[in-house]
Amino acid sequence: MGEWWMLGVFFAACVATAASGAIFAPGPWYAGLRKPRWCPPDWLFGPAWAVLFCMIAVAGWLVWRAAGFGPALIAYAAQLVLNFAWSWLFFGLRRPDLAFYELCALWACIGLCIALFAPISATAAWLFAPYLAWVGFAGALNLALWRLNGARPRPAPLTAG
Repeated sequence: MGEWWMLGVFFAACVATAASGAIFAPGPWYAGLRKPRWCPPDWLFGPAWAVLFCMIAVAGWLVWRAAGFGPALIAYAAQLVLNFAWSWLFFGLRRPDLAFYELCALWACIGLCIALFAPISATAAWLFAPYLAWVGFAGALNLALWRLNGARPRPAPLTAG
Protein backbone atom coordinates (compact mmCIF):
# COMPACT_ATOMS: atom_id res chain seq x y z
CA MET A 1 0.00 0.00 0.00
CA GLY A 2 2.80 2.44 0.88
CA GLU A 3 4.45 1.99 -2.50
CA TRP A 4 1.27 3.00 -4.32
CA TRP A 5 0.80 6.00 -2.04
CA MET A 6 4.31 7.14 -2.96
CA LEU A 7 3.43 6.89 -6.64
CA GLY A 8 0.72 9.44 -5.87
CA VAL A 9 3.32 11.65 -4.20
CA PHE A 10 5.49 11.55 -7.33
CA PHE A 11 2.47 12.40 -9.49
CA ALA A 12 1.56 15.27 -7.14
CA ALA A 13 5.12 16.64 -7.41
CA CYS A 14 4.82 16.55 -11.20
CA VAL A 15 1.41 18.23 -11.13
CA ALA A 16 2.85 20.97 -8.90
CA THR A 17 5.70 21.42 -11.38
CA ALA A 18 3.30 21.48 -14.31
CA ALA A 19 1.28 24.18 -12.54
CA SER A 20 3.99 26.66 -13.50
CA GLY A 21 2.55 26.55 -17.01
CA ALA A 22 -0.79 27.74 -15.65
CA ILE A 23 0.67 30.25 -13.19
CA PHE A 24 2.89 31.77 -15.87
CA ALA A 25 0.65 31.19 -18.89
CA PRO A 26 1.86 32.07 -22.39
CA GLY A 27 -0.98 34.51 -23.12
CA PRO A 28 -0.97 37.33 -25.65
CA TRP A 29 2.72 38.11 -25.15
CA TYR A 30 3.75 34.69 -26.45
CA ALA A 31 1.14 34.78 -29.19
CA GLY A 32 2.67 38.03 -30.43
CA LEU A 33 6.21 36.68 -30.72
CA ARG A 34 7.80 35.93 -34.08
CA LYS A 35 8.23 32.16 -34.27
CA PRO A 36 10.28 29.86 -36.49
CA ARG A 37 8.42 27.87 -39.14
CA TRP A 38 9.13 24.67 -37.25
CA CYS A 39 7.43 25.84 -34.03
CA PRO A 40 4.77 23.29 -33.05
CA PRO A 41 1.17 24.44 -32.74
CA ASP A 42 0.23 25.68 -29.28
CA TRP A 43 -2.24 22.82 -28.71
CA LEU A 44 0.60 20.27 -28.85
CA PHE A 45 2.45 21.48 -25.76
CA GLY A 46 -0.21 20.46 -23.19
CA PRO A 47 -0.58 16.83 -24.30
CA ALA A 48 3.19 16.44 -24.80
CA TRP A 49 3.92 17.68 -21.29
CA ALA A 50 1.10 15.58 -19.80
CA VAL A 51 2.66 12.40 -21.20
CA LEU A 52 6.15 13.48 -20.16
CA PHE A 53 5.09 14.32 -16.60
CA CYS A 54 3.45 10.88 -16.27
CA MET A 55 6.73 9.30 -17.38
CA ILE A 56 8.71 11.55 -15.02
CA ALA A 57 6.50 10.57 -12.07
CA VAL A 58 6.77 6.84 -12.78
CA ALA A 59 10.54 7.09 -13.24
CA GLY A 60 10.98 8.82 -9.89
CA TRP A 61 8.78 6.24 -8.20
CA LEU A 62 10.74 3.35 -9.73
CA VAL A 63 14.00 4.82 -8.45
CA TRP A 64 12.50 5.40 -5.01
CA ARG A 65 11.19 1.81 -4.88
CA ALA A 66 14.59 0.38 -5.81
CA ALA A 67 16.93 2.67 -3.87
CA GLY A 68 14.96 4.96 -1.59
CA PHE A 69 15.93 8.59 -1.19
CA GLY A 70 19.48 9.43 -2.20
CA PRO A 71 21.54 11.27 -4.82
CA ALA A 72 19.36 10.13 -7.73
CA LEU A 73 16.24 11.61 -6.15
CA ILE A 74 18.07 14.79 -5.17
CA ALA A 75 18.85 15.25 -8.87
CA TYR A 76 15.22 14.35 -9.61
CA ALA A 77 13.98 17.10 -7.28
CA ALA A 78 16.44 19.58 -8.82
CA GLN A 79 15.13 18.93 -12.32
CA LEU A 80 11.57 19.52 -11.11
CA VAL A 81 12.61 22.87 -9.62
CA LEU A 82 14.42 23.83 -12.82
CA ASN A 83 11.43 22.75 -14.90
CA PHE A 84 9.13 24.95 -12.82
CA ALA A 85 11.52 27.91 -13.03
CA TRP A 86 11.62 27.92 -16.83
CA SER A 87 7.99 29.06 -17.14
CA TRP A 88 8.62 31.84 -14.65
CA LEU A 89 11.67 33.06 -16.56
CA PHE A 90 10.23 32.75 -20.05
CA PHE A 91 6.56 33.65 -19.58
CA GLY A 92 6.60 35.41 -16.21
CA LEU A 93 9.66 37.61 -16.66
CA ARG A 94 9.51 37.45 -20.48
CA ARG A 95 13.23 36.75 -20.58
CA PRO A 96 13.97 34.16 -23.25
CA ASP A 97 17.69 34.79 -22.75
CA LEU A 98 17.65 33.79 -19.08
CA ALA A 99 15.18 31.01 -19.82
CA PHE A 100 17.53 29.55 -22.43
CA TYR A 101 20.46 29.38 -20.00
CA GLU A 102 18.21 27.89 -17.35
CA LEU A 103 16.95 25.33 -19.88
CA CYS A 104 20.55 24.30 -20.55
CA ALA A 105 20.90 23.60 -16.82
CA LEU A 106 17.63 21.64 -16.88
CA TRP A 107 18.84 19.57 -19.84
CA ALA A 108 22.09 18.78 -18.01
CA CYS A 109 20.18 17.87 -14.85
CA ILE A 110 17.94 15.49 -16.82
CA GLY A 111 21.07 13.89 -18.25
CA LEU A 112 22.45 13.55 -14.72
CA CYS A 113 19.21 11.87 -13.66
CA ILE A 114 19.50 9.39 -16.51
CA ALA A 115 23.10 8.60 -15.50
CA LEU A 116 22.12 8.18 -11.85
CA PHE A 117 18.95 6.21 -12.63
CA ALA A 118 20.55 3.73 -15.04
CA PRO A 119 22.32 1.56 -12.42
CA ILE A 120 19.21 1.65 -10.22
CA SER A 121 16.46 1.14 -12.83
CA ALA A 122 17.03 0.94 -16.55
CA THR A 123 13.30 1.51 -17.03
CA ALA A 124 13.45 4.79 -15.10
CA ALA A 125 16.44 5.93 -17.15
CA TRP A 126 14.64 5.13 -20.41
CA LEU A 127 11.50 6.92 -19.19
CA PHE A 128 13.63 10.08 -18.97
CA ALA A 129 15.00 9.76 -22.52
CA PRO A 130 11.96 11.35 -24.24
CA TYR A 131 12.07 14.13 -21.63
CA LEU A 132 15.72 14.82 -22.48
CA ALA A 133 14.86 14.90 -26.19
CA TRP A 134 11.85 17.20 -25.67
CA VAL A 135 13.82 19.62 -23.50
CA GLY A 136 16.55 19.60 -26.15
CA PHE A 137 13.94 20.55 -28.73
CA ALA A 138 12.49 23.15 -26.34
CA GLY A 139 15.98 24.59 -25.95
CA ALA A 140 16.34 24.96 -29.71
CA LEU A 141 12.92 26.62 -29.85
CA ASN A 142 13.75 28.89 -26.92
CA LEU A 143 16.99 29.94 -28.62
CA ALA A 144 15.18 30.61 -31.90
CA LEU A 145 12.56 32.72 -30.13
CA TRP A 146 15.30 34.67 -28.36
CA ARG A 147 17.12 35.31 -31.63
CA LEU A 148 13.96 36.28 -33.51
CA ASN A 149 12.62 38.57 -30.79
CA GLY A 150 15.57 39.75 -28.70
CA ALA A 151 16.36 39.16 -25.06
CA ARG A 152 13.50 41.27 -23.78
CA PRO A 153 10.70 41.20 -26.33
CA ARG A 154 8.17 43.96 -25.93
CA PRO A 155 4.79 43.03 -24.47
CA ALA A 156 2.16 42.11 -27.01
CA PRO A 157 -0.02 45.07 -27.93
CA LEU A 158 -3.38 45.13 -26.25
CA THR A 159 -6.25 44.78 -28.66
CA ALA A 160 -9.88 45.59 -28.14
CA GLY A 161 -12.49 42.89 -28.20
